[in-house]
Amino acid sequence: MNKIIKLLVWPVMIIPAVYLAITWNKIPEKVAMHFDLKGNVDRFGSKNELLTTVIVLTITNAVIYLILTNIYRIDPKKYAAENKDRLQRLASGLVLFLCALLCMIIYSSANGNISFNIGFVLAAMGLLFAFIGNYMHNIRPNYFAGFRLPWALENEENWKKTHSLAGKLWFAGGLLLAVTCLFLPPEAAYIFFFAVMIIITAIPIIFSFRYYLKQKKKPLQ
Repeated sequence: MNKIIKLLVWPVMIIPAVYLAITWNKIPEKVAMHFDLKGNVDRFGSKNELLTTVIVLTITNAVIYLILTNIYRIDPKKYAAENKDRLQRLASGLVLFLCALLCMIIYSSANGNISFNIGFVLAAMGLLFAFIGNYMHNIRPNYFAGFRLPWALENEENWKKTHSLAGKLWFAGGLLLAVTCLFLPPEAAYIFFFAVMIIITAIPIIFSFRYYLKQKKKPLQ
């Protein structure tokens, strides 16, 4: 499966550039470059600025992918190699998400700068967090991915329990965001999105620290 993903990820990464080339003649000279909280256009730019944005974000996408799929080579933790396949899948998911976002921007520009459905974007981000959460419980201790808390990095049991909890929270929280944000008004969707993200991030950190304190109080055998 990972071999197939590796073969497909690079063609997928250039889909936005191909899409932009196909629709280039349809794109007006002035295109939407920024949207307000309600998804309406609040800044316009030239089509060349859109081209620059697509190029920069495509390069950024490639760099992030290469970093995530190769950091195991420099990670001093003994489980680094075991994270290779998991980070490969996570990196591929991020590539797919950013490519979809770029295609949405290009589609908006080519079809008269239509308004963005912010709820849809936030819901898509929720699915991304659920995707990450699905793999989080399998990540072994490392210095680059996951909740890299000092007390968790130095205690394998703490790391395992922290990421088991975090994986469940991120998966459930991501699905909740994916469903709820589609139906909330834009302002409420933003508030709900960040509230859920704060909760599912803070709880594992607090749990990990309390577990560390609990372990610290245990008498030495």
